[in-house]
Amino acid sequence: MKLKYLASAVAVMMLTSGSAIAKNDLASFHTEMGDCQTCHVTGKMKDIKKSMTDSQTHENAQCQDCHGSYADLVNDKLEFDPHASHLGDINCTSCHTGHAKPELTCNNCHNFEMEMPFADAKEKKKWDGDWNQDKIQKAIDKGPVETVDVIVVGGGSAGFNAAISAKMAGANVVLFEKAPYTGGNSMLAAGGINAVGTPQQKAKGIEDSVDWYAEDAMKGGRYKNDPKLVQILAEESAGAVAWLESLGANMDDLKRSGGARVERTHRPSGGASVGPHIIDTLRVAAKERDIPVRVNSRIEKIVLNDDKSVAGVVVHGRHSGYNMVAADSVVLATGGYGMNKKMVAYYRPTMKDMTSSNNVTATGDGVLLAKEIGASMTDIDWVQAHPTIGKDSRILISETVRGVGAIMVNTDGQRFISELTTRDRASDAILKQKDQYAWLVFDEQLVEKKKMVRGYEHLGMLSKANTIEELAKITGMKDLPKTAADYNKYQASGKDEAFGREDMPINLTKAPFYAVKVAPGIHHTMGGVAVDTDANVLNLQSWKMDGLFAAGEVTGGLHGHNRLGGNAIAETVVFGRKAGENAAKHALEKK
Repeated sequence: MKLKYLASAVAVMMLTSGSAIAKNDLASFHTEMGDCQTCHVTGKMKDIKKSMTDSQTHENAQCQDCHGSYADLVNDKLEFDPHASHLGDINCTSCHTGHAKPELTCNNCHNFEMEMPFADAKEKKKWDGDWNQDKIQKAIDKGPVETVDVIVVGGGSAGFNAAISAKMAGANVVLFEKAPYTGGNSMLAAGGINAVGTPQQKAKGIEDSVDWYAEDAMKGGRYKNDPKLVQILAEESAGAVAWLESLGANMDDLKRSGGARVERTHRPSGGASVGPHIIDTLRVAAKERDIPVRVNSRIEKIVLNDDKSVAGVVVHGRHSGYNMVAADSVVLATGGYGMNKKMVAYYRPTMKDMTSSNNVTATGDGVLLAKEIGASMTDIDWVQAHPTIGKDSRILISETVRGVGAIMVNTDGQRFISELTTRDRASDAILKQKDQYAWLVFDEQLVEKKKMVRGYEHLGMLSKANTIEELAKITGMKDLPKTAADYNKYQASGKDEAFGREDMPINLTKAPFYAVKVAPGIHHTMGGVAVDTDANVLNLQSWKMDGLFAAGEVTGGLHGHNRLGGNAIAETVVFGRKAGENAAKHALEKK
Protein backbone atom coordinates (compact mmCIF):
# COMPACT_ATOMS: atom_id res chain seq x y z
CA MET A 1 0.00 0.00 0.00
CA LYS A 2 1.45 3.31 -1.07
CA LEU A 3 0.41 6.84 -0.14
CA LYS A 4 1.91 10.13 -1.23
CA TYR A 5 1.64 12.21 1.88
CA LEU A 6 0.69 15.72 0.74
CA ALA A 7 -0.75 17.34 3.81
CA SER A 8 -0.77 20.97 2.70
CA ALA A 9 0.64 23.45 0.25
CA VAL A 10 3.75 23.75 2.37
CA ALA A 11 4.19 19.99 2.38
CA VAL A 12 3.85 19.99 -1.39
CA MET A 13 6.57 22.62 -1.58
CA MET A 14 8.75 20.51 0.69
CA LEU A 15 8.48 17.60 -1.68
CA THR A 16 8.78 19.49 -4.96
CA SER A 17 10.90 22.57 -4.30
CA GLY A 18 14.56 22.09 -5.04
CA SER A 19 15.59 24.45 -2.26
CA ALA A 20 13.39 22.69 0.26
CA ILE A 21 14.70 19.26 -0.64
CA ALA A 22 18.22 20.47 -0.01
CA LYS A 23 17.36 20.94 3.68
CA ASN A 24 17.75 17.79 5.71
CA ASP A 25 15.01 18.24 8.33
CA LEU A 26 11.80 20.07 9.11
CA ALA A 27 13.48 22.60 11.38
CA SER A 28 15.97 23.65 8.70
CA PHE A 29 13.12 24.29 6.30
CA HIS A 30 11.18 26.43 8.79
CA THR A 31 14.14 28.61 9.72
CA GLU A 32 13.83 30.19 6.27
CA MET A 33 10.47 31.59 7.41
CA GLY A 34 11.54 33.10 10.71
CA ASP A 35 14.19 31.06 12.51
CA CYS A 36 13.43 28.95 15.59
CA GLN A 37 10.55 31.18 16.67
CA THR A 38 8.56 29.88 13.70
CA CYS A 39 7.83 26.85 15.86
CA HIS A 40 8.98 27.77 19.36
CA VAL A 41 8.38 30.64 21.76
CA THR A 42 10.28 33.88 21.27
CA GLY A 43 13.66 34.11 22.93
CA LYS A 44 17.20 32.83 22.88
CA MET A 45 17.91 29.13 22.51
CA LYS A 46 18.28 28.65 26.26
CA ASP A 47 14.88 30.31 26.76
CA ILE A 48 13.34 28.12 24.07
CA LYS A 49 14.64 24.97 25.74
CA LYS A 50 13.30 26.08 29.12
CA SER A 51 9.89 26.87 27.68
CA MET A 52 9.37 23.61 25.77
CA THR A 53 6.81 21.47 27.51
CA ASP A 54 6.92 17.71 27.23
CA SER A 55 3.50 17.83 25.58
CA GLN A 56 4.82 20.31 22.99
CA THR A 57 1.52 22.21 23.19
CA HIS A 58 2.93 25.46 21.79
CA GLU A 59 4.66 23.70 18.90
CA ASN A 60 1.52 21.78 17.97
CA ALA A 61 -0.54 24.96 18.13
CA GLN A 62 1.96 26.60 15.78
CA CYS A 63 1.59 23.71 13.32
CA GLN A 64 -2.18 24.08 13.20
CA ASP A 65 -2.06 27.88 13.15
CA CYS A 66 -0.14 27.68 9.88
CA HIS A 67 -1.42 24.48 8.26
CA GLY A 68 -4.94 24.28 9.68
CA SER A 69 -6.68 21.68 11.80
CA TYR A 70 -6.82 17.96 11.12
CA ALA A 71 -10.23 18.51 9.54
CA ASP A 72 -8.70 21.12 7.23
CA LEU A 73 -5.94 18.73 6.19
CA VAL A 74 -8.17 15.78 5.32
CA ASN A 75 -7.73 14.86 1.66
CA ASP A 76 -10.48 12.62 0.26
CA LYS A 77 -8.40 11.92 -2.83
CA LEU A 78 -5.85 9.94 -0.83
CA GLU A 79 -6.34 6.21 -0.51
CA PHE A 80 -5.16 6.33 3.11
CA ASP A 81 -5.29 9.63 4.94
CA PRO A 82 -3.50 9.79 8.31
CA HIS A 83 -5.29 13.04 9.17
CA ALA A 84 -8.61 11.16 9.19
CA SER A 85 -7.53 8.13 11.23
CA HIS A 86 -9.35 6.49 14.13
CA LEU A 87 -6.78 7.99 16.50
CA GLY A 88 -8.51 11.36 16.26
CA ASP A 89 -6.79 14.73 16.55
CA ILE A 90 -3.52 13.56 18.05
CA ASN A 91 -0.52 15.86 18.26
CA CYS A 92 1.20 16.82 15.00
CA THR A 93 4.48 16.01 16.72
CA SER A 94 3.36 12.39 17.08
CA CYS A 95 4.55 11.95 13.49
CA HIS A 96 6.48 15.10 12.54
CA THR A 97 9.75 15.85 14.30
CA GLY A 98 11.64 19.06 13.73
CA HIS A 99 15.17 17.78 14.17
CA ALA A 100 14.97 14.10 13.29
CA LYS A 101 13.47 11.54 10.95
CA PRO A 102 9.64 11.62 10.96
CA GLU A 103 7.78 8.54 12.15
CA LEU A 104 4.33 7.61 10.92
CA THR A 105 2.31 6.69 14.01
CA CYS A 106 -0.05 4.61 11.88
CA ASN A 107 2.76 2.14 11.25
CA ASN A 108 2.85 1.14 14.89
CA CYS A 109 0.09 -1.23 13.79
CA HIS A 110 -0.09 -0.98 10.00
CA ASN A 111 2.37 -1.28 7.13
CA PHE A 112 1.66 1.74 4.98
CA GLU A 113 4.31 2.88 2.51
CA MET A 114 4.17 6.65 2.68
CA GLU A 115 6.42 9.38 1.35
CA MET A 116 6.74 11.77 4.26
CA PRO A 117 8.47 15.14 4.13
CA PHE A 118 12.13 14.96 5.15
CA ALA A 119 12.10 11.18 5.47
CA ASP A 120 15.84 11.23 4.82
CA ALA A 121 16.56 13.18 8.02
CA LYS A 122 18.79 11.42 10.51
CA GLU A 123 17.26 9.21 13.17
CA LYS A 124 17.56 10.39 16.73
CA LYS A 125 18.02 8.25 19.84
CA LYS A 126 14.66 7.78 21.51
CA TRP A 127 14.23 9.93 24.59
CA ASP A 128 12.56 7.09 26.51
CA GLY A 129 14.96 4.29 25.65
CA ASP A 130 16.12 3.50 29.19
CA TRP A 131 15.08 3.99 32.79
CA ASN A 132 18.09 5.83 34.19
CA GLN A 133 18.30 4.87 37.86
CA ASP A 134 20.94 7.50 38.68
CA LYS A 135 18.77 10.29 37.29
CA ILE A 136 15.71 8.89 39.07
CA GLN A 137 17.54 9.03 42.38
CA LYS A 138 18.82 12.56 41.72
CA ALA A 139 15.24 13.71 41.08
CA ILE A 140 14.16 12.21 44.41
CA ASP A 141 17.09 13.82 46.22
CA LYS A 142 16.27 17.20 44.65
CA GLY A 143 12.69 16.95 45.88
CA PRO A 144 9.36 17.67 44.21
CA VAL A 145 9.06 20.41 41.62
CA GLU A 146 5.27 20.29 41.87
CA THR A 147 2.64 19.05 44.34
CA VAL A 148 -0.87 17.81 43.52
CA ASP A 149 -3.48 15.71 45.30
CA VAL A 150 -3.80 12.87 42.79
CA ILE A 151 -1.50 11.61 40.05
CA VAL A 152 -2.99 9.35 37.38
CA VAL A 153 -0.52 7.25 35.38
CA GLY A 154 -1.84 6.32 31.94
CA GLY A 155 -4.14 8.01 29.45
CA GLY A 156 -6.49 5.23 28.37
CA SER A 157 -10.10 4.80 29.42
CA ALA A 158 -9.25 3.75 33.00
CA GLY A 159 -6.89 6.69 33.45
CA PHE A 160 -9.25 9.29 32.04
CA ASN A 161 -12.18 7.98 34.08
CA ALA A 162 -10.02 8.05 37.20
CA ALA A 163 -8.79 11.59 36.54
CA ILE A 164 -12.25 12.97 35.77
CA SER A 165 -13.74 11.26 38.83
CA ALA A 166 -10.95 12.53 41.09
CA LYS A 167 -11.39 16.09 39.81
CA MET A 168 -15.16 15.93 40.27
CA ALA A 169 -14.55 14.73 43.84
CA GLY A 170 -12.64 17.94 44.54
CA ALA A 171 -9.04 16.85 44.08
CA ASN A 172 -6.25 18.64 42.25
CA VAL A 173 -5.24 16.04 39.68
CA VAL A 174 -2.75 15.57 36.85
CA LEU A 175 -2.63 12.76 34.27
CA PHE A 176 0.67 11.56 32.79
CA GLU A 177 0.90 9.56 29.54
CA LYS A 178 4.20 8.28 28.18
CA ALA A 179 3.08 8.21 24.53
CA PRO A 180 2.82 11.32 22.31
CA TYR A 181 -0.97 11.04 22.48
CA THR A 182 -3.58 9.48 24.73
CA GLY A 183 -5.77 6.44 24.14
CA GLY A 184 -3.78 3.34 25.07
CA ASN A 185 -5.36 -0.02 24.34
CA SER A 186 -8.78 1.54 24.87
CA MET A 187 -8.34 3.48 21.63
CA LEU A 188 -8.18 0.16 19.76
CA ALA A 189 -11.29 -1.38 21.35
CA ALA A 190 -13.75 -2.37 18.64
CA GLY A 191 -16.52 -4.22 20.48
CA GLY A 192 -18.41 -2.43 23.22
CA ILE A 193 -19.13 -2.20 26.94
CA ASN A 194 -21.10 -4.91 28.70
CA ALA A 195 -23.84 -3.68 31.00
CA VAL A 196 -27.02 -5.04 32.56
CA GLY A 197 -30.26 -3.22 33.38
CA THR A 198 -29.83 -0.35 30.96
CA PRO A 199 -32.57 1.60 29.14
CA GLN A 200 -31.16 0.15 25.92
CA GLN A 201 -31.89 -3.39 27.09
CA LYS A 202 -35.33 -2.37 28.35
CA ALA A 203 -36.19 -0.75 25.01
CA LYS A 204 -35.43 -4.03 23.21
CA GLY A 205 -37.27 -6.14 25.76
CA ILE A 206 -34.12 -8.04 26.76
CA GLU A 207 -34.41 -9.98 29.99
CA ASP A 208 -31.13 -9.89 31.91
CA SER A 209 -29.91 -9.72 35.49
CA VAL A 210 -26.88 -8.86 37.58
CA ASP A 211 -26.66 -12.52 38.56
CA TRP A 212 -26.58 -13.62 34.91
CA TYR A 213 -23.89 -11.06 34.11
CA ALA A 214 -21.77 -12.26 37.04
CA GLU A 215 -22.34 -15.93 36.23
CA ASP A 216 -21.30 -15.43 32.60
CA ALA A 217 -18.12 -13.60 33.66
CA MET A 218 -17.24 -16.29 36.23
CA LYS A 219 -17.90 -19.11 33.78
CA GLY A 220 -15.85 -17.37 31.09
CA GLY A 221 -12.97 -16.93 33.56
CA ARG A 222 -13.09 -20.65 34.46
CA TYR A 223 -14.28 -19.63 37.94
CA LYS A 224 -10.82 -18.30 38.79
CA ASN A 225 -12.11 -14.72 39.02
CA ASP A 226 -12.42 -12.82 42.28
CA PRO A 227 -16.22 -13.01 42.77
CA LYS A 228 -16.30 -9.79 44.79
CA LEU A 229 -14.76 -7.83 41.89
CA VAL A 230 -17.08 -9.51 39.39
CA GLN A 231 -20.13 -8.62 41.49
CA ILE A 232 -19.13 -4.95 41.55
CA LEU A 233 -18.59 -4.95 37.80
CA ALA A 234 -22.05 -6.40 37.24
CA GLU A 235 -23.83 -4.17 39.74
CA GLU A 236 -22.24 -0.93 38.52
CA SER A 237 -22.17 -1.68 34.78
CA ALA A 238 -25.40 0.18 33.98
CA GLY A 239 -24.09 3.17 35.90
CA ALA A 240 -20.92 3.03 33.79
CA VAL A 241 -22.93 3.35 30.57
CA ALA A 242 -25.00 6.19 32.08
CA TRP A 243 -21.77 7.93 33.17
CA LEU A 244 -20.30 7.76 29.65
CA GLU A 245 -23.55 9.09 28.21
CA SER A 246 -23.52 11.96 30.73
CA LEU A 247 -20.09 12.90 29.33
CA GLY A 248 -21.43 12.90 25.77
CA ALA A 249 -20.96 9.32 24.54
CA ASN A 250 -23.47 7.46 22.39
CA MET A 251 -24.07 3.90 23.61
CA ASP A 252 -27.39 3.27 21.87
CA ASP A 253 -26.54 0.15 19.85
CA LEU A 254 -26.77 -3.24 21.50
CA LYS A 255 -25.15 -6.54 20.46
CA ARG A 256 -24.15 -9.88 21.92
CA SER A 257 -20.56 -10.94 22.55
CA GLY A 258 -19.10 -14.42 23.03
CA GLY A 259 -19.84 -15.99 26.42
CA ALA A 260 -22.85 -13.76 27.13
CA ARG A 261 -26.28 -15.34 27.28
CA VAL A 262 -28.10 -12.21 26.06
CA GLU A 263 -27.43 -8.95 24.23
CA ARG A 264 -25.61 -6.69 26.69
CA THR A 265 -22.69 -5.21 24.70
CA HIS A 266 -23.38 -1.48 24.27
CA ARG A 267 -21.67 0.53 21.54
CA PRO A 268 -22.19 3.65 19.42
CA SER A 269 -25.10 3.64 17.01
CA GLY A 270 -24.18 3.31 13.35
CA GLY A 271 -21.61 0.55 13.91
CA ALA A 272 -18.67 2.80 14.88
CA SER A 273 -15.82 1.39 16.96
CA VAL A 274 -16.39 1.90 20.65
CA GLY A 275 -12.78 2.69 21.63
CA PRO A 276 -12.11 5.83 19.58
CA HIS A 277 -15.57 7.13 20.42
CA ILE A 278 -15.09 6.73 24.17
CA ILE A 279 -11.56 8.14 24.16
CA ASP A 280 -12.65 11.18 22.14
CA THR A 281 -15.47 11.70 24.65
CA LEU A 282 -13.12 11.41 27.62
CA ARG A 283 -10.53 13.73 26.06
CA VAL A 284 -13.16 16.44 25.69
CA ALA A 285 -14.50 15.83 29.21
CA ALA A 286 -11.03 16.16 30.72
CA LYS A 287 -10.36 19.37 28.79
CA GLU A 288 -13.69 20.86 29.86
CA ARG A 289 -12.75 20.20 33.48
CA ASP A 290 -9.28 21.75 33.14
CA ILE A 291 -7.48 18.51 33.95
CA PRO A 292 -3.81 18.72 32.91
CA VAL A 293 -3.05 15.84 30.52
CA ARG A 294 0.68 15.64 29.92
CA VAL A 295 1.93 13.38 27.16
CA ASN A 296 5.55 12.38 26.44
CA SER A 297 5.81 11.89 30.21
CA ARG A 298 6.79 8.44 31.47
CA ILE A 299 6.54 7.58 35.16
CA GLU A 300 9.64 5.63 36.14
CA LYS A 301 9.35 5.46 39.92
CA ILE A 302 6.68 5.51 42.62
CA VAL A 303 8.24 7.29 45.58
CA LEU A 304 7.30 6.25 49.12
CA ASN A 305 7.60 8.00 52.46
CA ASP A 306 9.40 6.34 55.36
CA ASP A 307 6.08 4.89 56.55
CA LYS A 308 5.57 3.32 53.08
CA SER A 309 2.77 5.70 52.15
CA VAL A 310 2.81 7.27 48.69
CA ALA A 311 4.92 10.41 48.40
CA GLY A 312 4.69 10.94 44.63
CA VAL A 313 6.37 9.82 41.43
CA VAL A 314 9.43 10.48 39.32
CA VAL A 315 8.40 11.47 35.81
CA HIS A 316 10.75 11.37 32.84
CA GLY A 317 9.69 14.07 30.41
CA ARG A 318 10.71 14.22 26.79
CA HIS A 319 12.18 17.72 27.23
CA SER A 320 12.10 18.39 30.98
CA GLY A 321 14.08 15.29 31.94
CA TYR A 322 13.69 13.66 35.35
CA ASN A 323 11.62 15.36 38.04
CA MET A 324 9.68 14.36 41.12
CA VAL A 325 6.03 15.33 41.47
CA ALA A 326 4.53 14.96 44.95
CA ALA A 327 1.07 13.59 45.66
CA ASP A 328 -0.71 11.73 48.45
CA SER A 329 -2.49 9.45 45.95
CA VAL A 330 -1.35 7.71 42.77
CA VAL A 331 -3.59 5.78 40.39
CA LEU A 332 -1.95 3.22 38.13
CA ALA A 333 -3.87 2.90 34.84
CA THR A 334 -1.02 1.85 32.58
CA GLY A 335 -2.60 -1.14 30.84
CA GLY A 336 -1.17 -4.63 30.41
CA TYR A 337 2.06 -6.10 29.07
CA GLY A 338 0.87 -7.60 25.78
CA MET A 339 3.55 -5.73 23.77
CA ASN A 340 6.43 -6.57 26.10
CA LYS A 341 7.96 -9.68 24.51
CA LYS A 342 10.28 -10.31 27.45
CA MET A 343 7.43 -10.30 29.94
CA VAL A 344 5.24 -12.49 27.72
CA ALA A 345 8.12 -14.94 27.27
CA TYR A 346 8.68 -15.02 31.03
CA TYR A 347 5.08 -15.32 32.20
CA ARG A 348 3.54 -17.22 29.26
CA PRO A 349 6.34 -18.72 27.16
CA THR A 350 3.96 -20.66 24.89
CA MET A 351 2.77 -17.32 23.49
CA LYS A 352 6.14 -15.62 23.04
CA ASP A 353 6.07 -15.86 19.24
CA MET A 354 2.45 -14.74 18.78
CA THR A 355 1.50 -11.47 17.17
CA SER A 356 -0.26 -8.93 19.39
CA SER A 357 -3.23 -6.66 18.81
CA ASN A 358 -2.08 -4.31 21.57
CA ASN A 359 -1.07 -0.69 21.40
CA VAL A 360 2.70 -0.22 21.52
CA THR A 361 2.22 1.39 24.93
CA ALA A 362 1.20 -1.94 26.54
CA THR A 363 4.64 -2.75 27.94
CA GLY A 364 3.80 -3.56 31.55
CA ASP A 365 5.15 -0.36 33.11
CA GLY A 366 2.58 -0.37 35.90
CA VAL A 367 3.36 -3.95 36.85
CA LEU A 368 7.07 -3.14 37.07
CA LEU A 369 6.47 0.04 39.07
CA ALA A 370 4.19 -1.72 41.53
CA LYS A 371 6.36 -4.81 41.96
CA GLU A 372 9.37 -2.61 42.72
CA ILE A 373 7.68 -1.21 45.82
CA GLY A 374 6.28 -4.50 47.09
CA ALA A 375 2.86 -4.83 45.49
CA SER A 376 1.29 -8.25 45.12
CA MET A 377 0.29 -9.73 41.77
CA THR A 378 -2.79 -11.78 40.86
CA ASP A 379 -2.94 -14.23 37.92
CA ILE A 380 0.03 -12.43 36.40
CA ASP A 381 0.82 -15.35 34.08
CA TRP A 382 -2.59 -15.50 32.39
CA VAL A 383 -2.58 -14.02 28.90
CA GLN A 384 -5.56 -14.12 26.57
CA ALA A 385 -5.29 -14.88 22.89
CA HIS A 386 -7.96 -13.25 20.76
CA PRO A 387 -9.10 -15.73 18.10
CA THR A 388 -9.66 -13.24 15.31
CA ILE A 389 -6.66 -11.04 14.64
CA GLY A 390 -6.11 -10.47 10.94
CA LYS A 391 -3.60 -13.11 9.84
CA ASP A 392 -0.08 -11.73 9.39
CA SER A 393 -1.19 -8.39 10.85
CA ARG A 394 -1.85 -6.71 14.19
CA ILE A 395 -5.39 -5.65 13.29
CA LEU A 396 -8.12 -7.01 15.53
CA ILE A 397 -11.28 -8.24 13.82
CA SER A 398 -13.87 -7.32 16.40
CA GLU A 399 -15.70 -10.08 18.24
CA THR A 400 -18.94 -8.31 17.42
CA VAL A 401 -18.41 -9.25 13.75
CA ARG A 402 -19.21 -12.80 14.82
CA GLY A 403 -21.88 -11.53 17.19
CA VAL A 404 -23.64 -9.65 14.40
CA GLY A 405 -23.69 -12.75 12.21
CA ALA A 406 -20.39 -13.88 10.62
CA ILE A 407 -19.55 -17.57 10.52
CA MET A 408 -16.07 -18.96 11.17
CA VAL A 409 -14.69 -21.72 8.94
CA ASN A 410 -11.41 -23.51 8.36
CA THR A 411 -9.37 -23.38 5.16
CA ASP A 412 -11.67 -25.96 3.56
CA GLY A 413 -14.70 -23.83 4.35
CA GLN A 414 -16.06 -25.99 7.18
CA ARG A 415 -17.39 -24.62 10.46
CA PHE A 416 -15.67 -26.20 13.46
CA ILE A 417 -17.09 -24.48 16.57
CA SER A 418 -19.90 -22.16 17.66
CA GLU A 419 -18.88 -18.63 16.71
CA LEU A 420 -20.22 -17.33 20.03
CA THR A 421 -18.00 -19.45 22.25
CA THR A 422 -15.46 -17.81 24.55
CA ARG A 423 -12.19 -16.44 23.20
CA ASP A 424 -9.98 -19.09 24.75
CA ARG A 425 -12.03 -21.95 23.30
CA ALA A 426 -12.24 -20.30 19.87
CA SER A 427 -8.48 -19.71 19.85
CA ASP A 428 -7.74 -23.29 20.85
CA ALA A 429 -10.09 -24.58 18.15
CA ILE A 430 -8.40 -22.50 15.43
CA LEU A 431 -4.95 -23.70 16.44
CA LYS A 432 -6.17 -27.29 16.08
CA GLN A 433 -7.08 -26.75 12.42
CA LYS A 434 -4.55 -28.04 9.89
CA ASP A 435 -3.32 -24.57 8.87
CA GLN A 436 -3.81 -22.91 12.29
CA TYR A 437 -5.87 -20.08 10.86
CA ALA A 438 -9.49 -19.59 9.91
CA TRP A 439 -11.79 -17.43 7.81
CA LEU A 440 -14.66 -15.22 8.92
CA VAL A 441 -17.34 -15.21 6.22
CA PHE A 442 -20.23 -12.75 5.99
CA ASP A 443 -22.34 -10.82 3.50
CA GLU A 444 -23.50 -7.28 2.77
CA GLN A 445 -26.17 -7.47 5.48
CA LEU A 446 -23.47 -7.53 8.13
CA VAL A 447 -21.55 -4.66 6.55
CA GLU A 448 -24.71 -2.54 6.62
CA LYS A 449 -25.16 -3.30 10.32
CA LYS A 450 -21.51 -2.91 11.27
CA LYS A 451 -20.01 -0.16 9.16
CA MET A 452 -16.59 -0.44 10.79
CA VAL A 453 -16.08 -3.53 8.60
CA ARG A 454 -15.55 -1.10 5.72
CA GLY A 455 -12.29 -0.27 7.44
CA TYR A 456 -11.06 -3.83 6.98
CA GLU A 457 -11.88 -3.57 3.29
CA HIS A 458 -10.12 -0.23 3.16
CA LEU A 459 -7.01 -1.92 4.58
CA GLY A 460 -7.09 -4.57 1.87
CA MET A 461 -7.87 -7.39 4.31
CA LEU A 462 -11.10 -8.70 2.75
CA SER A 463 -11.66 -11.16 -0.08
CA LYS A 464 -14.85 -10.20 -1.93
CA ALA A 465 -17.10 -11.94 -4.45
CA ASN A 466 -20.56 -11.72 -6.00
CA THR A 467 -21.50 -15.30 -5.06
CA ILE A 468 -20.58 -17.80 -2.37
CA GLU A 469 -19.26 -20.10 -5.09
CA GLU A 470 -16.99 -17.38 -6.43
CA LEU A 471 -15.76 -16.59 -2.90
CA ALA A 472 -15.00 -20.28 -2.37
CA LYS A 473 -12.95 -20.35 -5.55
CA ILE A 474 -11.02 -17.18 -4.68
CA THR A 475 -10.13 -18.39 -1.19
CA GLY A 476 -9.74 -22.11 -1.87
CA MET A 477 -12.54 -23.04 0.56
CA LYS A 478 -14.01 -25.93 -1.42
CA ASP A 479 -16.74 -26.78 1.09
CA LEU A 480 -17.95 -23.21 1.68
CA PRO A 481 -21.06 -23.40 -0.57
CA LYS A 482 -22.45 -26.39 1.38
CA THR A 483 -21.50 -24.83 4.72
CA ALA A 484 -23.30 -21.60 3.81
CA ALA A 485 -26.39 -23.47 2.61
CA ASP A 486 -26.52 -25.52 5.81
CA TYR A 487 -26.07 -22.44 7.96
CA ASN A 488 -28.89 -20.63 6.16
CA LYS A 489 -31.19 -23.59 6.93
CA TYR A 490 -30.19 -23.49 10.60
CA GLN A 491 -30.73 -19.74 10.73
CA ALA A 492 -34.17 -20.03 9.15
CA SER A 493 -35.23 -22.72 11.62
CA GLY A 494 -33.67 -20.94 14.60
CA LYS A 495 -31.63 -24.00 15.59
CA ASP A 496 -27.94 -24.57 14.83
CA GLU A 497 -27.87 -28.34 14.44
CA ALA A 498 -24.10 -28.41 13.88
CA PHE A 499 -22.59 -26.49 16.84
CA GLY A 500 -25.49 -25.12 18.88
CA ARG A 501 -24.89 -21.45 18.15
CA GLU A 502 -27.53 -19.72 20.25
CA ASP A 503 -27.96 -16.50 18.28
CA MET A 504 -28.02 -16.30 14.48
CA PRO A 505 -29.25 -12.77 13.68
CA ILE A 506 -28.66 -12.87 9.91
CA ASN A 507 -28.14 -15.39 7.13
CA LEU A 508 -25.68 -15.51 4.23
CA THR A 509 -27.77 -14.46 1.23
CA LYS A 510 -27.06 -10.86 0.22
CA ALA A 511 -24.22 -10.17 -2.23
CA PRO A 512 -21.45 -9.24 -2.18
CA PHE A 513 -19.92 -11.88 0.08
CA TYR A 514 -16.75 -11.37 2.11
CA ALA A 515 -14.06 -13.37 3.87
CA VAL A 516 -11.15 -12.35 6.08
CA LYS A 517 -8.27 -14.53 7.31
CA VAL A 518 -7.89 -14.64 11.10
CA ALA A 519 -5.56 -16.29 13.60
CA PRO A 520 -5.11 -16.10 17.39
CA GLY A 521 -2.84 -13.41 18.84
CA ILE A 522 -2.07 -11.83 22.19
CA HIS A 523 -4.92 -9.53 23.14
CA HIS A 524 -5.27 -9.09 26.89
CA THR A 525 -3.28 -9.82 30.02
CA MET A 526 -5.81 -10.95 32.62
CA GLY A 527 -3.36 -10.82 35.51
CA GLY A 528 -1.61 -7.89 37.11
CA VAL A 529 -1.51 -5.80 40.26
CA ALA A 530 -3.64 -7.14 43.11
CA VAL A 531 -6.44 -4.80 44.20
CA ASP A 532 -9.37 -4.88 46.62
CA THR A 533 -12.94 -3.83 45.91
CA ASP A 534 -12.08 -0.16 46.44
CA ALA A 535 -9.24 -0.28 43.87
CA ASN A 536 -6.57 -0.12 46.59
CA VAL A 537 -3.33 -1.85 45.57
CA LEU A 538 -2.39 -4.67 47.94
CA ASN A 539 1.09 -5.57 49.14
CA LEU A 540 2.56 -9.06 49.56
CA GLN A 541 0.73 -9.43 52.88
CA SER A 542 -2.54 -8.40 51.16
CA TRP A 543 -2.62 -5.13 53.07
CA LYS A 544 -3.61 -1.87 51.43
CA MET A 545 -0.70 0.21 50.19
CA ASP A 546 -1.42 3.66 51.57
CA GLY A 547 -2.28 6.03 48.73
CA LEU A 548 -1.77 3.62 45.82
CA PHE A 549 -4.72 2.67 43.60
CA ALA A 550 -5.05 0.87 40.27
CA ALA A 551 -7.65 0.20 37.59
CA GLY A 552 -7.96 -1.41 34.17
CA GLU A 553 -5.74 -3.99 32.52
CA VAL A 554 -2.83 -3.30 34.86
CA THR A 555 -4.81 -5.12 37.57
CA GLY A 556 -5.60 -8.80 38.04
CA GLY A 557 -8.39 -10.82 39.57
CA LEU A 558 -11.49 -9.62 37.74
CA HIS A 559 -11.32 -11.78 34.62
CA GLY A 560 -9.83 -14.98 36.01
CA HIS A 561 -8.20 -17.09 33.31
CA ASN A 562 -10.21 -15.69 30.39
CA ARG A 563 -11.92 -12.36 29.70
CA LEU A 564 -15.27 -12.00 27.99
CA GLY A 565 -15.52 -9.47 25.17
CA GLY A 566 -17.14 -6.26 26.40
CA ASN A 567 -15.94 -6.64 29.99
CA ALA A 568 -12.66 -4.74 29.51
CA ILE A 569 -14.23 -1.38 28.71
CA ALA A 570 -16.72 -1.97 31.52
CA GLU A 571 -13.79 -2.58 33.86
CA THR A 572 -12.00 0.62 32.83
CA VAL A 573 -15.10 2.71 33.53
CA VAL A 574 -16.37 1.02 36.71
CA PHE A 575 -13.00 0.64 38.42
CA GLY A 576 -11.45 3.72 36.84
CA ARG A 577 -14.17 5.81 38.46
CA LYS A 578 -13.79 3.96 41.74
CA ALA A 579 -10.00 4.42 41.77
CA GLY A 580 -10.32 8.13 41.06
CA GLU A 581 -12.97 8.74 43.69
CA ASN A 582 -11.11 6.82 46.38
CA ALA A 583 -7.77 8.40 45.47
CA ALA A 584 -9.35 11.84 45.83
CA LYS A 585 -10.96 10.90 49.14
CA HIS A 586 -7.66 9.59 50.50
CA ALA A 587 -5.69 12.68 49.43
CA LEU A 588 -8.25 15.17 50.71
CA GLU A 589 -8.48 13.41 54.09
CA LYS A 590 -4.72 13.83 54.50
CA LYS A 591 -4.85 17.61 54.07
